[in-house]
Amino acid sequence: MTSPAAKPNLSGFLLPVEPAVSARNVAVPVRRGLSLLIMQFTTFLFDLDGTLVDHLAAIHRAHSHTMRQLGLPPPSLAQVRAAIGGGVEVAIARLIGKERVAQALPIYRPYWQATMLEDVKLMPGARELLEGLHACGATLAIFTNKHGPSSRAVCDHLGLSALLSGNFGATDTPWLKPQPEFARHALAKLGKSPRGTLMVGDSPWDVETGKTGGFPAWCVTTGTHEAHELEAAGADKVFPDLFAVARELGM
Repeated sequence: MTSPAAKPNLSGFLLPVEPAVSARNVAVPVRRGLSLLIMQFTTFLFDLDGTLVDHLAAIHRAHSHTMRQLGLPPPSLAQVRAAIGGGVEVAIARLIGKERVAQALPIYRPYWQATMLEDVKLMPGARELLEGLHACGATLAIFTNKHGPSSRAVCDHLGLSALLSGNFGATDTPWLKPQPEFARHALAKLGKSPRGTLMVGDSPWDVETGKTGGFPAWCVTTGTHEAHELEAAGADKVFPDLFAVARELGM
């Protein structure tokens, strides 16, 4: 395996398809060289911000604009980083109080819509991981508390949408992570079940989503939380980045 700095093309590790075998009683296509671990999972639910995408600069800019318009001092990058993960309403409430959410949203949302594609970039290893899993025949979906239309616009902009079988976000349903109804909805739309599903995220919301949804949750420390916080939340595995996730999957 080449080093993370080399940004390997993971699909280059995949060899011609052999007959399907079963792991955990789930039949999946198998290529020579893939580990038994990757064969355990046929469906991957990925959080977006902090996991696949670095969107913090744009999010910080939108919150700063909103707070200035309300006559408040703008938040620091660290304050915004600590506030996000549960959806924009939760973030605003953490920054300025629940009583001002209704006042802030009409300022935040149009500014966000106009500027959200500025400064957005993929996390290192994200494209390689998604392309490699897609080439394996895995079902991939975004499962996020980010505004659903924003999530789809970002994935279109970054060229990820063709690799995805679904993109589920806030306002697409009445639910958010970690509510089990949200996970059931996403898996039903994908035609999948919790068995053979893996959640990959960066926050305790993703860990709890796995617990309530009935599937494991792996986390990376590239987003809003440190390794010790994710371990304390009960993450099944914690990794420094997506390259390490790929290595764990045997890619």
